[in-house]
Amino acid sequence: MTLHKHVAGAVLLAFIAGCSLQPVYERPALPVAGTFPAGLAYRDAAVKPGAANLPAAAIGWRNILADARLQRLVELALQNNRDLRVAVLNVEKVRAQYQIQHAALLPQVGANAGVSDTRTPASVASSHNTTLSRDYSVGLSASWEIDFFGRLRSLSDAALEQYLASGYARQAAEILLVSQIADQYLATQADDEQLALTQGTLQTAQASYKIVKLQFDTGTASELDLRLAQTTVEQAQVNYSAQLRLRAQAENALVLLVGQPLPRDLPPAFKLDAQPILADIPAGLPSDLLERRPDILQAEAILRSENADIGAARAAFFPRIALTGSLGTASATLGGLFAAGSSAWSFVPALTLPIFNAGANQANLDMARIQKDIGIAQYEKSVQTAFREVADGLAARGTYDDQLAAQQRYTAAQQRRFELANMLYANGSNSYLDVLTAQTDLYDAQQALITARLHRLTSLVDLYRALGGGWLQHSGDTVRSAVSPAPQSS
Repeated sequence: MTLHKHVAGAVLLAFIAGCSLQPVYERPALPVAGTFPAGLAYRDAAVKPGAANLPAAAIGWRNILADARLQRLVELALQNNRDLRVAVLNVEKVRAQYQIQHAALLPQVGANAGVSDTRTPASVASSHNTTLSRDYSVGLSASWEIDFFGRLRSLSDAALEQYLASGYARQAAEILLVSQIADQYLATQADDEQLALTQGTLQTAQASYKIVKLQFDTGTASELDLRLAQTTVEQAQVNYSAQLRLRAQAENALVLLVGQPLPRDLPPAFKLDAQPILADIPAGLPSDLLERRPDILQAEAILRSENADIGAARAAFFPRIALTGSLGTASATLGGLFAAGSSAWSFVPALTLPIFNAGANQANLDMARIQKDIGIAQYEKSVQTAFREVADGLAARGTYDDQLAAQQRYTAAQQRRFELANMLYANGSNSYLDVLTAQTDLYDAQQALITARLHRLTSLVDLYRALGGGWLQHSGDTVRSAVSPAPQSS
């Protein structure tokens, strides 16, 4: 008999807890190849022996970005960047929305106390006399919707997944910010080097112009040579002004990302060709991105939320049962509130069954199903985008070293050519046009070398981000939840 009672109690509790009409969630199939591309462009993409064997998500950004000046800028940005601050606040907002929705699963209890005065005029009173009455009451009231068909549970699940999605969005924003600071800092360093190069070219052009002007004044150089030397000076001045503007604008962009003016006591900066950025990061498999990229996790959390919405839309076709009750005391006098016989109570169960609503419930269900299909497409696009970003980064890592080495050799050759052209012109066996052409080609080669160094470094930073790196400060740190507060800088 006791066993039967326990079984009956378990069945009753399960019935009261309700059932779920949500579809069983299944992660969509991977819409990309099982491995990253291979080929000539990726020949150096494999990690060399002895390199870092941790995945990007487990490598701290301080271990990737070893420049102390850059690390300080990242610290400041994580504290002051307004976009990141909004992302953090959005997590708190969605957390509150989830708590509101989750509270609907539990009984709502309230206390009440009141007094009412009633005056009945003689014209309607049965005693034909004007009467005054006063009633006092104190009590508790409670209401509870029994979630037989899982409508409230589905809405709560959907709100929970939205909360988790907001956390992943915050995580993605923080990772993106780290890479944006690094990219913009490197761009600023490149602008510094371009500005120094242009300034040096301008000084060289001005010195050459003085020599040619002296030769023209003494009749040993033609006006054509003079004007060619002058055009070199003016073109260098044009480039210098443009580089000066770009440098100022690059710093303005960096200040916006950091969220405050740049401190004056920043550590010294590394030049581009000496930047200690870790290059050998294992790429892993595309399936690894599903657990390491917060934007993919965000898309999947939203998809789970939309799956739960289908359960709520299905439950809307079934009855709702609500229980409302109150317990307290009532008396015509304040002193009699707690006297014997003054207790009062009420119990009001209610059942609401949808019969006709012009197809609104079916439309809501159709909308929920279509929204889930949209979520699937958005999730798949997030995976495809991540795959493309990693593949692009691997192609860059596999080719930039060779390009940079060739560009350095090309620049050295142009430097030698310029020296020879100057020597021949000084000996009178070459025209100044050859000198000008050699100087212009050298300047272009030096600019291209700086740009190649910049692109190589930013591609490494972007590959680190594409592989899910940037959430940890140090390798080996405990992985914090996406909805946890930001850690203090150290």
